Amino acid sequence: MLFNSRDPRYRFPTGAVEAGRPIHFRVTLPRELSCSAARLIVEPENETAILCDMFWCGMNGEEEEWWECDFTPKKRGLYFYLFEASTCRGVQRLSRGEHGRAIFGGTYRWQLTVYQEGFKTPDWLEGGIMYQIFPDRFYKAGGDKENVPAGRTYHEDWYEQPDWRPNHEGRITNTDFYGGDLQGVREKLPYLKDLGVTCIYLNPVFESHSNHRYDTADYLKIDPLLGSEQDFRELCESARELGIRVMIDGVFSHTGSDSVYFNREGRYEGPGAYNSAESPYYKWYNFRNWPHEYDSWWGFDTLPNVNETEESYNLFVNGEDGVVRRWLRAGASGWRLDVADELPDPFIDHLNEAAKTEDPEALVLGEVWEDASNKSAYGVRRRYLLGGQLDSVMNYPFRDAILGFLLGGDPAAFAEAVENIVENYPRPCLRLLMNHIGTHDTERAITVLGGTPANGRGREWQSGKHLSQREREIGRERLKLAAIMQYILPGVPCIYYGDEAGLEGYRDPFNRACYPWGREDQELIGWYRSLGKMRHEHREILARGGCRVRKAEGNLLVLERFIVRGAEGEDCAFRDSLMLIINRSERPQSILSLSLDLSDAKPVLGENLEGVRVLRPYSCALLKFCKEIQTTP
Repeated sequence: MLFNSRDPRYRFPTGAVEAGRPIHFRVTLPRELSCSAARLIVEPENETAILCDMFWCGMNGEEEEWWECDFTPKKRGLYFYLFEASTCRGVQRLSRGEHGRAIFGGTYRWQLTVYQEGFKTPDWLEGGIMYQIFPDRFYKAGGDKENVPAGRTYHEDWYEQPDWRPNHEGRITNTDFYGGDLQGVREKLPYLKDLGVTCIYLNPVFESHSNHRYDTADYLKIDPLLGSEQDFRELCESARELGIRVMIDGVFSHTGSDSVYFNREGRYEGPGAYNSAESPYYKWYNFRNWPHEYDSWWGFDTLPNVNETEESYNLFVNGEDGVVRRWLRAGASGWRLDVADELPDPFIDHLNEAAKTEDPEALVLGEVWEDASNKSAYGVRRRYLLGGQLDSVMNYPFRDAILGFLLGGDPAAFAEAVENIVENYPRPCLRLLMNHIGTHDTERAITVLGGTPANGRGREWQSGKHLSQREREIGRERLKLAAIMQYILPGVPCIYYGDEAGLEGYRDPFNRACYPWGREDQELIGWYRSLGKMRHEHREILARGGCRVRKAEGNLLVLERFIVRGAEGEDCAFRDSLMLIINRSERPQSILSLSLDLSDAKPVLGENLEGVRVLRPYSCALLKFCKEIQTTP
């Protein structure tokens, strides 16, 4: 092997690094090339390349030689690098091949993520478990509500399907409600505590006139159907007493047209921007031809876009008495930023500053669907994870990798997806990644894993399509595997409410049905409880340990998390590790071909492999190891 960016023998430290941290690079070249000089070429984005001469430092066996150098990135940003060697065959380039390894020739470069010196993320979420709640559909406990805005319809039957057909005007309004509320969440805190939950993520709770509440009407008011500001404060206080924090959804790229700020529907006294060019909110919006033509989110005229760089809007959200700080004072511990790609960098900078000024341990987490370390949006390379913006992101790459593997995808693709994120993301962010396998924007996990793919079929088909008994059995077994992968991978697992109870459904609104209280899959809930206890018992390894995919072949996958314990200067240390072995197949699988040393393994969850080296269909084994290792020659 010429070089491997993921192997500390070739690059130390591996992964993203803090600005000002020296990095040691080593390549090994065939002796027969008669290499006379070698160079590391580092290209900071949009800047001149930096050439670092490497020095010869000895033989690697009889046929290869080592060339080495150090490089210290001075400031945060994205850097890209490759190597060149002057040989008897001319200048040879070493570029990035598969799995972080070098190849001769090629054009791909390695990415080096350099984050801000001293970048720190909140400690309270490390090693925890998140739980996402769609407030209207979780639990109703608060009784009759007062001053509920007009235009809403209510389901008397908690278990009936959400409305999905267009109304008499041919419009889908999302104005059907079930009455779930904040008091209901508060009453179910013991249930969440029993699952091991340490953070509740609430979808929007501010006054809005759709059931999803992503069309904010008033950022300063809890939606009356959910309760009051006092209810919110009491929920946060009661949750903290149980060791649970509350993160709320911030929808700041657009508002509702039916809002205090825009007031197109005339519900509020106003004047909103739609009513008068003299409105204090007029500058918040971009009108092409006032009042009827304006920029809106993805063309939905009920969601007028906001100009986040307008100073009055920035102060309203991020000022000393702005929205961000107000709700942190009321008890929230963090914000999830909806469609972070559509929020300009200066706005996110200001929001982060506002949150951290109010509470240094406040969490700022963004909705980003791709690799957030190198994401470009609207022609701009984003700096979400370099410090001063997001503490972490929703981890869609892990979701896609998990579901893809369990549905028969290439195991090597799973390994690459995981190891690429581990390599590219700063460690302060990596430990807090929101590892979900389903959200309000995706199909339910059990439906994906057991059901017929929708493949673009419309709501009519989705509304009537339910899992057969056999599909549900398969989906359920695969879901258990998906969940344990969530709980083992770097980051923080997030349960989408009801997944643990076996709730099924295709896309919106079928993935937003009510939690099935009294009809839960108790065995599945028991599995999630076991996972919660496992994370608590092995918190140190799962919060701070390294991660590698040991094997990914055929229907078998082996994941390992590990940490080394021992004082500096001692002759030996201890390597604690958890190894997860998965059989995704519908048939039993022997693991003998994996050549794993399972001596001294202690079973933690799943199958007991003692004396038997076969995994049953759709099963796994989680094993614990503690081995003494030598730290000095």
